[in-house]
Amino acid sequence: MLKPLALIALTLAGIGGAAAASGDAWEEFAAEVEEACLAATADYFTDASVVVDPFGSESFGLAIVSSDTASIVCVFDKETKAVEIGGELPVTVTATEE
Repeated sequence: MLKPLALIALTLAGIGGAAAASGDAWEEFAAEVEEACLAATADYFTDASVVVDPFGSESFGLAIVSSDTASIVCVFDKETKAVEIGGELPVTVTATEE
């Protein structure tokens, strides 16, 4: 009986470590998407803010880059790191503090 309990304890300890590591990985991913999207929209906006979907979709990182007067949707390919942007939309989006 002791061996199965030890195995369960080790498994649960490993899951806790993986969850912490994945949290750091998601933060790094969001920062990578933000940087890439700001670079891709630099010709449109000089002082922009970015709202990043913290996880994106299965294949893409997703963000909205905004200035005072417009926003652009930005899509970041998770595999190739390529960025595509849409056209300017007459809507602004601001991040909220959680």
